[in-house]
Amino acid sequence: MTTVGALFDLDGVLIDSERLYTCFYRQLGIDYHIPDDNFAMNIKGSTIEKILSTYFPSPEDSADVLARINKFEAEMDYPLCEGVIDFLVELRERGVKTAIVTSSSNDKMNKLWRLHPELREYFDAIVTGSDVQRSKPDPQGYQMAAERVGCASENCYVFEDSEAGLEAGMAAGSVVVGLATTLPAERIKDKAHIVIDTFAGFSVDDMLAAGANARL
Repeated sequence: MTTVGALFDLDGVLIDSERLYTCFYRQLGIDYHIPDDNFAMNIKGSTIEKILSTYFPSPEDSADVLARINKFEAEMDYPLCEGVIDFLVELRERGVKTAIVTSSSNDKMNKLWRLHPELREYFDAIVTGSDVQRSKPDPQGYQMAAERVGCASENCYVFEDSEAGLEAGMAAGSVVVGLATTLPAERIKDKAHIVIDTFAGFSVDDMLAAGANARL
């Protein structure tokens, strides 16, 4: 029997945090006079290292921005997205392998486990920003996660909310499920095989049906 995997981005997919990050980075862009009106959206899916090297290359700016990010993440709440636990439970019951693929740091993940210790048991593998050399939209993270859970990336379902993440899932050859939590469904519908608003009411059978349709 073919091993099937479900690979999840973190922010905006498992935890409802993208609105907070958007506000944070929008203000950071204003403070540093970043000449990009879409700065807060364009960096989604990027590792902290890539953000710092691209937009804040001086040692002083990098140190200041990193301190701000660490303070923000230490103080923020990590509310779970609607329907996440029920869907993860069903994946476990159906024998689907699971992984998180995030650009987040290990420190942030450790805080997530402290706040939601029950969440960790639902995942077979974790890929963080420190594991990859190339951040999304490069597919490296998803390809690595597929390998870690023992699946071909073509037999995996990627759950993403950002354009960079959706592109990474597509580039990995996976079936891509877009979450309209950060961007409107209209904006991401052409970048995913199926778009959903929330995991509430979404089942493993719905996921598999999306895969069957994607391969027609």
